Amino acid sequence: MFNPKNLESIAQQLHNALPQGLKNVGNDLEEKFKQILQAQLAKLDVVTREEFDVQSQVLLRTREKLVALEKRLDELTTPSSTESQNQ
Repeated sequence: MFNPKNLESIAQQLHNALPQGLKNVGNDLEEKFKQILQAQLAKLDVVTREEFDVQSQVLLRTREKLVALEKRLDELTTPSSTESQNQ
């Protein structure tokens, strides 16, 4: 679900921000950072980019259909100019 390289990058940035004395314990901390990040990100209600793109396309098609239906409804409910002249 999440790109492991991105998690590793974030964990590495956190590791690099540590003071030199703590970097000696860095491998264990880096693994803990990864675990914590993965656990917290797993709790989020997110979708993949692919799912988002698919739903965006569905929404776009639905919106286009709605506009066409509204136009058709206006045509059906608005009296034409020739009908007005006949009355």
